[in-house]
Amino acid sequence: MGLSSFLLLSLALAYEAAVGYPKALFRAVGHPVTWMGSLIACLDRGLNRDEDPPQARRTKGVLALIVLIAIAGGTAWVLQATMDVLPFGILLVALLAASLLAQRSLREHVEAVAAGLEKEGLAGGRRAVSMIVGRNPETLDEAGVCRAAIESLAENFSDGVVAPAFWLGVAGLPGIVLYKAINTADSMIGHKTERHRAFGWASARLDDLVNLPASRLTALLVVAAAIVTPGADAAAAWRAVRRDARHHRSPNAGWPEAAMAGALGLRLAGPRVYGSTLVEDFWMGDGRAEATVDDIRRALQLNRMAYVMMFGLAAMLPGLLFV
Repeated sequence: MGLSSFLLLSLALAYEAAVGYPKALFRAVGHPVTWMGSLIACLDRGLNRDEDPPQARRTKGVLALIVLIAIAGGTAWVLQATMDVLPFGILLVALLAASLLAQRSLREHVEAVAAGLEKEGLAGGRRAVSMIVGRNPETLDEAGVCRAAIESLAENFSDGVVAPAFWLGVAGLPGIVLYKAINTADSMIGHKTERHRAFGWASARLDDLVNLPASRLTALLVVAAAIVTPGADAAAAWRAVRRDARHHRSPNAGWPEAAMAGALGLRLAGPRVYGSTLVEDFWMGDGRAEATVDDIRRALQLNRMAYVMMFGLAAMLPGLLFV
């Protein structure tokens, strides 16, 4: 974790917040995550055979993860090493790293849920929220749609913004690329379906591990942001984190969700339906379950302040650590 990594982090955060990933570029060449996804899908097709016993599928899942890490990490290391010797090469590396942060797109998707509810009612809200959550939107009433949007904002702020930023600061471009490769593998093959229960075991467990520091940091950022966000309650956010976070079915998602719930005076998580399966989960927070569009707007305001604090922390740390 050196001075150049913190500078790279600050540049990437600033670029992503200002521009995001241009849609024209996505249409032309895709996105690094889609490239990783194509490799993961290829490994899944080639190694995950239905006729293999569970232990063999688990072993092949470990092999697939090693191949993914080697290719993604090796490519990132070569790119950073090459660009480090170029004039203004750090700017090029920052542009690449910024493509793996998702603050701008996350906010746009959550804002679309609020806009859908306001303009088209429940049908519009369900359609918009289906783009960012895995649960069955047809089972959600308006409060459920609002809770789902806020939960997604909290959880994805952790694993789509804070976690990649953390690993970028720790290990430069290879750090953020490896994190996104692991996170993408978890999202594609880490589910406990019959096909991926054994094959995706290693990806799911490693994703839990690499997200652990960022989930705790995200909770702290939300608590800190609540101190200066009008209408938010930092003390309640801290109480919810201490009381509820460890009870979430995910070892990491409960931390940002509990902080967000406490800060806004809401209850989040709880029982949810994925497909046709009811998942019983612990409630995060002890406030209202009847979330509204106004609560989505409040959550976005709190998220914006947490992001500003993260950017400020990234900008200040070099001065604190390397003077």
